[in-house]
Amino acid sequence: MVETCISTPGHFAFTVTNLLLTYHSLLHNTETPTSSSSPAVKSLSDGAALCLRGLLASPEKHLAAIVDCSGTRILDCGVEAQGTAELGVIMADVAMGGRGKTELNSNTSSLSLPDIWPECPWALVQVQSNDPVSACLASQYAGWQINHENFKAMASGPIRAAIGKEKLFETIGRREQPETTVGLLETNRLPPETVCHELASLTGLPTHAITLLVAATKSPAGMVQVIARSLETALHQLHERGFDLERIVRGTGTAPLPPEIQGSLHAIGCANDAILYGSVVRLDVVGDDDSLEAIGPHAVSSYSNLHGESFSDLFKQANQDFYALDPGLFAPAILKLRNLDSGRHHQFGFISPEIVEKSFSATG
Repeated sequence: MVETCISTPGHFAFTVTNLLLTYHSLLHNTETPTSSSSPAVKSLSDGAALCLRGLLASPEKHLAAIVDCSGTRILDCGVEAQGTAELGVIMADVAMGGRGKTELNSNTSSLSLPDIWPECPWALVQVQSNDPVSACLASQYAGWQINHENFKAMASGPIRAAIGKEKLFETIGRREQPETTVGLLETNRLPPETVCHELASLTGLPTHAITLLVAATKSPAGMVQVIARSLETALHQLHERGFDLERIVRGTGTAPLPPEIQGSLHAIGCANDAILYGSVVRLDVVGDDDSLEAIGPHAVSSYSNLHGESFSDLFKQANQDFYALDPGLFAPAILKLRNLDSGRHHQFGFISPEIVEKSFSATG
């Protein structure tokens, strides 16, 4: 689900929307497994910090700005600062706590979908992870909403594991107690001091131990980091349908990036349509094939009875209330499952290029 901050006011609160390790098991610990690409990294927050080093050294290269908020370091990636699409790639890697890698390519030759969408005319955003449960569900998933007076934001990143209050963590484990942490806020405003202090209280950390990357969905960086959530969308949908996430070994997600955004509502429509109607997610899994055949048809967007209409139209019909929409809609267009045990391949769903094209060419 790609959300923005058009929700009812209220108090600061959480709103929870509810290298192959081995062929037969993945680690399921309360501590996040170590990334194969960064063996010294012990936590999602540590991984995010590594992803941030270049940006913190030279934020101006990415048209970003650093702002202090009662000691909390705010990286303005697309609110008052302009930001760039390349900055969105960094944001996406940070959102996954360094457990995934994001690639943006306007030359679709290296990120092409020849077997599915041979003439896709747009740039593609691809994410891949060898630890997708940690990267996507323990970190990247925008599993809670901040409502504080006039400030609203969808929050994600390693700070979620540092707080660990969402019910999701009871299932996947992976709570953390880092010395410093990083969060992402999808919002049209920079956070006030009261929000920074509240986050410090929730994490049990001082304000100066928290870094927040902030961007509006309509900004170049904000749009890229949202489109980079195709893999996360698939994992969340499988989790909601009771799939054993420890069967997932690695994953890749690819979705088209809209060329130009006309405003906040247009951004919401494009971002969701890119994933619901244009994304392809590939997962390497283990175990039996029957369960894959059973769950696959339910884990793609076409299973929803709302499928077939642009998200902008659906959003208007729902009075701009995400929670009034069928949760089953928020899924990838295509899900491909490769069983490493049996060698069999399973594919579900389909893309809808005409809906994506209509969405991307609309005016806000």
